[in-house]
Amino acid sequence: MKDADSLEAFQAATEQVCDIYGVLHCVYHWVNSDGERFGAGTYSSVWVDRYLEMDYLRMDPVIFGCFQRFTPANWKDLDWTTKAARAMLDDALKHGLGNQGYSIPLHGPQGQFALFTLNHQAEDDDWAAFIDINGRDLIVLAHEFNRRALEFEGAEGIASPSLSPRELAAIRCLARGLSRAQAAAELGISEHTLRVYIESARHKLGALNTTHAVARALSTGIIIV
Repeated sequence: MKDADSLEAFQAATEQVCDIYGVLHCVYHWVNSDGERFGAGTYSSVWVDRYLEMDYLRMDPVIFGCFQRFTPANWKDLDWTTKAARAMLDDALKHGLGNQGYSIPLHGPQGQFALFTLNHQAEDDDWAAFIDINGRDLIVLAHEFNRRALEFEGAEGIASPSLSPRELAAIRCLARGLSRAQAAAELGISEHTLRVYIESARHKLGALNTTHAVARALSTGIIIV
């Protein structure tokens, strides 16, 4: 992680975390001081699109439960009592997320906020034991992710108002009608890495979803097909 200096490197690091700790998913999501968003992780593109489509960000108990705290949160300890929260959790389980989660909130010096999250399928006691064994190391790892992101802020591909070459290439492939699998193959990257570029581009363009991002990129002349 200490050498991560690109979107691809951040994405690869989340995949390595899953392998090392034997969990389903690892996600790092960051918002910088200007409101630009950046995410890397192993959630499926279908779930990410669903999350955005349903506007779960407005009521996600993980986001709200972690925003004003500085200590890690076991998802079981967060407030899932509302009907909307329970519906979101059911939806997440149907899209391949596990029933357990552990999120570490991270705050930067100029209003940056990030979450480092592990997600897995496990019994409550097993998950509690996992956190007890690995919690300290995960906090160190989360801060290493955040340190690299803060150093990376303002670099090409995250905080720049223009799209990076890889982001342009990813959006251009989608604009040509390629599927995500075809686009990833053409660019020589994994579908997870492709999603990182698409999501980064979408946020920079202020788009509601991928289709909207492609439309904005075309209408503004950022890409030409």
